[in-house]
Amino acid sequence: MSGILKVTLVKSEIGRPEKHRKVLRGIGLKKLNKTVELEDTPSIRGMISKVSHLVKAEEKIDEIT
Repeated sequence: MSGILKVTLVKSEIGRPEKHRKVLRGIGLKKLNKTVELEDTPSIRGMISKVSHLVKAEEKIDEIT
């Protein structure tokens, strides 16, 4: 599992449990529609799965030209 994931916050953290907000901060998402690029590791995948209803995650495809 090596590569890059693009994670975007698509729903607000307002009214969500404290655990979800801490996961979002750990990922680096603070504002709506902000995108971060993270290394694809099992721990990051686990964090994304905990807040999958709030974020959009996609694998970044590197084009070699």
